[in-house]
Amino acid sequence: MTTVMERGELVVKRDGMQSSHKTDLLLSVEDLSKKFCRSLRRSLFYGLRDVATESLGRQRKSSELRTGEFWALKSVSFDLRRGESLGLVGSNGAGKTTLLRVISGLIKPDTGVVRVRARVAPLIALGAGFSPVLTGRENVYVNMSILGLPKKTIDERFDEVLDFAAIGEAIDAPVQTYSSGMVARLGFACAVFADADILLIDEVLAVGDMKFRMKCYRRLAKLREEGTSFILVSHNAHSILSICDSALYLSAGELVMVDEPRVVMSRYEEELLCVTPSEETGSLLSKNETRIGNEDVAVANVHFQDGKGNPLESPVTGDAATLCVVCQVGKESKGVDVIVAVSSLSSDGERVLHLSSQYDGQTMDLTPGEVEIQLRLPYCGLLPGWYSAKIAITQNSIRILDVVESFRFRVRSDEHAENNIFYQPRTWRAVNLL
Repeated sequence: MTTVMERGELVVKRDGMQSSHKTDLLLSVEDLSKKFCRSLRRSLFYGLRDVATESLGRQRKSSELRTGEFWALKSVSFDLRRGESLGLVGSNGAGKTTLLRVISGLIKPDTGVVRVRARVAPLIALGAGFSPVLTGRENVYVNMSILGLPKKTIDERFDEVLDFAAIGEAIDAPVQTYSSGMVARLGFACAVFADADILLIDEVLAVGDMKFRMKCYRRLAKLREEGTSFILVSHNAHSILSICDSALYLSAGELVMVDEPRVVMSRYEEELLCVTPSEETGSLLSKNETRIGNEDVAVANVHFQDGKGNPLESPVTGDAATLCVVCQVGKESKGVDVIVAVSSLSSDGERVLHLSSQYDGQTMDLTPGEVEIQLRLPYCGLLPGWYSAKIAITQNSIRILDVVESFRFRVRSDEHAENNIFYQPRTWRAVNLL
């Protein structure tokens, strides 16, 4: 592999491949592949043999797998232009972090071309390069120097970095005395004040408390307005939908698709949850559903209806919807409470709703026979994505009659609701005040 600098352009080439670029093209990745070996001993042996091969001026067979090797990335191609924000999604082990490490120059690709025409700041493992025996102040100068800033510029921005990191007098204490959160905040502050053209962000927007996270988002928004490009790795669907212009989906190291964030996230979530067409309707309980129903009350079916009472495959954000819980009642039951707890599968199982008929002062009396309990929603306030609902039917807040552990369903929406964090019912009008 050869690495050359041409007119400020870092070009990493393998197997004689070439690439072209446009004036606003900051990053070009073409047919990129990277392999690793699962055995440490074998990996060291392969590494020594590769070094010996290249030192003798010979070409090693980088496109072929050897015993124990696997492709962490395979034939990945995409472009990133100035001011663009690209979301990178995929399950754990899909190759997202490996891709960022190759782009940042931390590891070399086996095949393909990575052409970088910009200063890159990786926010992959914040503070990982800090020396524990140096003070925070000394580490700031070392870290920002590595990112390409001269001492004079670091002097001018040091107060801003310190204010952003909010670690106070600890700046002059050895980093080994810092908490992990303090190290991450200082590392983030160094990166976002380094005048980088491209920020590589790998699941670091969750560092610190809520106040610091909001500060991070504001700083990133300002950098984006100034033309900084992002590659953001996140399992949070809202972050991808609200921040990114496009998204790239990796699976087992291979590029599945590059498209608008909502299209990519929809495909990713469907495959992540292994949803089949019959499951997507959300109309029947799974055969493997964990249940504890008894002879008094047992849930037989859960489904949605629209505002007119017609069967509904998927609720739509902003539209009326009714959650119907069909029960077989064997004995008259008074004071029945229905609890619906909804978690977002698109946001790491975060609880988003907890509704109770008792809390709403609407306990029910059920008579023997088939009874349909209806939870009517004038509008669905859930954002687009996949959800899991736990539905519990209790009596007098003590006795559990039946529980549906996980009723999965999908919420759809038009593209205008994608960038919100909740649905707001609204009307517009103009009023003449004169």
